[in-house]
Amino acid sequence: MDMRARPYRSVLYIPGSKERALEKARTLPVDAIIFDLEDAVAPAEKPAARDTLKTALAQGYGKRTTIVRINALDTEWGRADAEAAAQMNCDAILLPKVDGPEHLDALAQITGDTPLWAMMETPKGMLRAAEIAAHPKLAGMVMGTNDLAKELQSRFRPDRLPMMTGLGLCLLAAKAHGTVIVDGVYNAFKDDDGLRAECEQGRDMGTDGKTLIHPAQVEIANETFAPSQAEIDLAQRQIDAFEAAGKEGQAVAVVDGKIVENLHVATARETLAKAEAIAALSAE
Repeated sequence: MDMRARPYRSVLYIPGSKERALEKARTLPVDAIIFDLEDAVAPAEKPAARDTLKTALAQGYGKRTTIVRINALDTEWGRADAEAAAQMNCDAILLPKVDGPEHLDALAQITGDTPLWAMMETPKGMLRAAEIAAHPKLAGMVMGTNDLAKELQSRFRPDRLPMMTGLGLCLLAAKAHGTVIVDGVYNAFKDDDGLRAECEQGRDMGTDGKTLIHPAQVEIANETFAPSQAEIDLAQRQIDAFEAAGKEGQAVAVVDGKIVENLHVATARETLAKAEAIAALSAE
């Protein structure tokens, strides 16, 4: 299963202990769901949450990518979470506070062949992002910007300037190793303008989508991270023009007064592939 072939415009956190939320998630137009056994589940509820989530996942979530976030392995719940998640009907297991590839090694010894995702939310993790992204079991990175802000002792800014170094290091690492990377959450779930601006920033940087804390945020994330109709049309025209130029022995084409080369065609094909993947998911 190639996780890169799937869309990740909207990646919604759902508490693993809440049956009603788990049921409602099947009706939401999200690309992926992170079923949370960590922050969203009270300590006393964690053992029961594993059983609740296993039952829910067994019923399936259609074509949505399903990811289970466990507690860190150095907590009292981590190992039991990992053992339980390895038996669940999920696409990947998400490990919080990954500081280095050795954390993924320890998890992989428990979970076997299940793909792993890493929460990138510590200064150590930022500085070792390339090593983490290179791990053979890693399929995705999730930016944990709330925890990172805490560790950095940074202040909130709409432009997220304090986040840029960490986001950039993880983005470079993910792209270098062909790994999915999704941006951190936007906490003010009633602030549509702020959410849209942050989604646009993450999209323009190159992240694959946005993690979300509330269903009300899904529509904006889906719209922002999807190719627009104008982008789809341009991509098709670039491909057509380049192929026509090739038949005439030309190495480049011109579309809308701009040069089109191999690299532009590669990007155009990616745009069309993403649009097709979104359409397939939406048709469910």
